Amino acid sequence: MFDLILNPFITMMALFYSVFSQNIVLAIAVFTILIRLATSPLLLQQHRSTAKMQELQPKMKKLQEKYKNDREKLAQAQMEMYREAGVNPLGGCLPLLVQLPIFLAMYQTIIHALANTPYQLIDLSGRILFPGFDNIVPLQNTWAGMDLTLPPTINPTYALILPVLVMVTQWVSYKVTVPEIPPNEDGTPNQMAQTTKTMANVMMVMFGFFSLSFSVGISIYFVVSNITGMVQYTLLGKADWGKLVGKSKVKPVPTSAKTVDGNKIGSSSTVKPASARAGTTAEARQNPMSGAISKTEKRKNNKMRPRSQTN
Repeated sequence: MFDLILNPFITMMALFYSVFSQNIVLAIAVFTILIRLATSPLLLQQHRSTAKMQELQPKMKKLQEKYKNDREKLAQAQMEMYREAGVNPLGGCLPLLVQLPIFLAMYQTIIHALANTPYQLIDLSGRILFPGFDNIVPLQNTWAGMDLTLPPTINPTYALILPVLVMVTQWVSYKVTVPEIPPNEDGTPNQMAQTTKTMANVMMVMFGFFSLSFSVGISIYFVVSNITGMVQYTLLGKADWGKLVGKSKVKPVPTSAKTVDGNKIGSSSTVKPASARAGTTAEARQNPMSGAISKTEKRKNNKMRPRSQTN
């Protein structure tokens, strides 16, 4: 069943290898770009789903506070909120699940197409679907003194730069493509933002570990795929490059400056509670003569004082 994906991939890799003057790295790069473009709708769906879920975070927090002691009602309220907003809570995960077999097929394509062992070379001839590629088999599996079928730890020392590039491009891709989540209204960090950041760091380390353990060819695939994704988001206007220098497009609402009755105040200003202001206003409306009575009493007090005090 897996051969339905693997054999077309190997055939396309052989085709690009033949077209680009038997340059295996260029063939891997072009094939990776095409795969990335083909999966663009899935990535855009993931981006939209993530953005919608972030917009619903304030409502989600209110529901959690309201039904903190009743998980069943909380789940029902959340599903109702998702239904009204037209959001699938699994919308951000499904594209990743679809991309998993594609990633595995790409990894196996590099391993089989480069044919590091005699058995893989014999197996390769049966996986190319179109005739005419017999003269290019086996494909060249070395580039810049590195064996693309072996991990960087077995290649020359400078091959270790590839896992570093994988982690760097993975981190930059996360910074510029994942929407910024502003903090809560009280200034505390958003829980979803913390979770997303933790997952991104885990993914970065995991991909770096894969690059150390797997072949150099798969590292080239990771780097080209990350760069292609960043270019895609940039062309679509969804990349936020300002986050790399601390100038994100999303500006969180400052908690130190709020408006009360149209007047801007600082965080250290003292403001009467709304109930106190309302009470004062209500008393003034109910007793419009309160100002006049206070003036009359003041004049009486002045008359009752000794002449020496009034002067």
